[in-house]
Amino acid sequence: MPTLTIQTSTTSYPVVIDEFLHNDTCITSQSKALIVSNPKIAGLYLHKILPKIQAQEVSVCIVPDGEEYKNMQSVEHILQCAFANRLDRKSLMIALGGGVISDMVGFASGIFERGISYVSIPTTLLAQVDASVGGKCGINNAYGKNLIGLFYQPSAVYIDTGFLHTLSMREIRAGLAEVLKVFVCFDEQAFTKLEKLEPLESKSALLDSSALLPLIQRSIEIKAKVVEQDERESNIRAALNYGHTFAHIIEMQTHYKRFLHGEAVAIGIAMANTLAQQLGSLSAADSKRISAVLARFGLDGSYRINDIEAFYQAFFLDKKSSNNKLRFILPEGIGSFSLRDDLSKEQILSCLQHYAR
Repeated sequence: MPTLTIQTSTTSYPVVIDEFLHNDTCITSQSKALIVSNPKIAGLYLHKILPKIQAQEVSVCIVPDGEEYKNMQSVEHILQCAFANRLDRKSLMIALGGGVISDMVGFASGIFERGISYVSIPTTLLAQVDASVGGKCGINNAYGKNLIGLFYQPSAVYIDTGFLHTLSMREIRAGLAEVLKVFVCFDEQAFTKLEKLEPLESKSALLDSSALLPLIQRSIEIKAKVVEQDERESNIRAALNYGHTFAHIIEMQTHYKRFLHGEAVAIGIAMANTLAQQLGSLSAADSKRISAVLARFGLDGSYRINDIEAFYQAFFLDKKSSNNKLRFILPEGIGSFSLRDDLSKEQILSCLQHYAR
């Protein structure tokens, strides 16, 4: 299988799509290595990963599982593990887990002794197609999602669909929302292939088929090109947040417990499409196509907002907003998008009204 290369202005690194769990690939550190994972993933895979690490010494740090733990307390725990095991500037952190682990390890490695290398081994579909690639690392706080963080690229990413066999169907569906997001904005042909994917009645049928791997590969190829053009999200990379402006508020207001990230993104996509239709940039037919794919994945785009004004005000904490202007990523048909920062409060509230209780 292929190795893709992410090339930024400051670094380059491989994204290896292969049977990592069952080949002779080794991860090498010039000094020590610290594997960071959660209890579930460590229980399933740590015994398979440890023999692949070549380092002077390998230690393990376990953090709680769940988006609600993607916070400064967990990062502090990772740093304490690093200090307790006497990592130095030539040491390596290894993220073994989903998007939460990828984000926190990237952040912790970026600030430990002003930056040490890290490698990502994503174990969820969402992390494989999104969180592990591109170097956006962050944590949540009381004001919102991923508001504390940095851009810090890994030294390598190892993707193996074998990890997906231990995911729940819910997690598979959540990951496919991120795949759809990329295709709607950048690749109509790939979106059409997504439309032809069989309904997700069986996880094993999906994973045993030849359909999923090309979708993962194409998602990463698109993200690689976007990151290479706009590493720090000043322009085109913002399109990868299609649906996220709404989703992050939903996650925050439900305390990161009600929805998986991809489930919230699916709702955010539905909201963004409502706004795009309202503005005339997305036809009813294309919106229906997107909704139909989400429905076939078992992703429900319905949501009810308790307080529209509070929801609106939360937009101003979004990282994409500046100078009191809200910026939205909206599809213009399938395969293209626009970045809009010229919308009035009335236009935005009109969209939110569709989701009011």
